[in-house]
Amino acid sequence: MSWRLVFTKQAQKDAKKIAQSGLKSQVNHLLDLLREDPFKNPPPYEKLMGDLSGAYSRRINIQHRLIYQILKDICTVKIIRMWMHYE
Repeated sequence: MSWRLVFTKQAQKDAKKIAQSGLKSQVNHLLDLLREDPFKNPPPYEKLMGDLSGAYSRRINIQHRLIYQILKDICTVKIIRMWMHYE
């Protein structure tokens, strides 16, 4: 089963920064993994709390994170952010 990926407007803006920063291959690898199975380990994921409760995070590199929500009922992964570390 393949999961569908949807991107927020902010994630689309972040994609431009990713392309310019040389992190595109790492992000594409994570996106491919999420299409296959968003619960797959490794790389490990983290369940977030606070304002981002219900979302998950995976490292792009030491500084940046890919933050997403899993919508199980419609087999969709919503990409929220792809650039900054969450606060």
